[in-house]
Amino acid sequence: MSDAIILQQPAQTAQQLLILHHGVGASAQHMLPLGQRLALQFPNAFIVSVQAPSPSDTQPGGAQWFSEQGLTDDNHAERVAAVVPAFIQNLRFWQQSSGVEASATAVLGFGQGATLALEAAQVQTGLAGRIVALSGRYAQLPNHAPDKTTLHFFHGKSDPVVHYGHCVTAAQRLVALGGDLTADVIPYLGHEITTEVMDLVVERFVGHIPKHHWDAVLQAAAQQAAATPKP
Repeated sequence: MSDAIILQQPAQTAQQLLILHHGVGASAQHMLPLGQRLALQFPNAFIVSVQAPSPSDTQPGGAQWFSEQGLTDDNHAERVAAVVPAFIQNLRFWQQSSGVEASATAVLGFGQGATLALEAAQVQTGLAGRIVALSGRYAQLPNHAPDKTTLHFFHGKSDPVVHYGHCVTAAQRLVALGGDLTADVIPYLGHEITTEVMDLVVERFVGHIPKHHWDAVLQAAAQQAAATPKP
């Protein structure tokens, strides 16, 4: 937490918390351009970029959420599960520090950071209102859709690090589970966060109304119709 970078802290009570998590071998600095773009759009949000807790095995000066040495499909979920509790604890710290509730929190992650965000939402009910997965994947496909959490996936079709098929498969599973999500697979995009991606993140935040809000509106309308006397 001491290496985290607070990009924006409103003078008044923050209306939202946007917390960013970098990929393996990078640092909190890597997410600053996205954080700055979000700050322009959401001036009343508390925005922080968090540093992974462990030194990178592969990139001197970088950090990692979990080791990728000897990483396989068989041990991926186990490694992620071992660090999810600390990841959740850190999220709670920033929610308390900012005074923002989980429903107004958006957790954004790139690569490993995306994996931790997705898996944390599987473990902790009501962790955040939105999860943004950038060029990342589940360690294992979800067995349930997070309740009252909107998931936004962004993945490059030319990503050489994490194949975009993971995004497609996860989206299909979540739709089958009744989840609330958007999924953007972007042609020619590699393992990166470009200006186009940043604009899409903002577009999804502004334009996508969470499913549970729509459900509540429809339920209220149905109740009103049922209570209205028929001529």
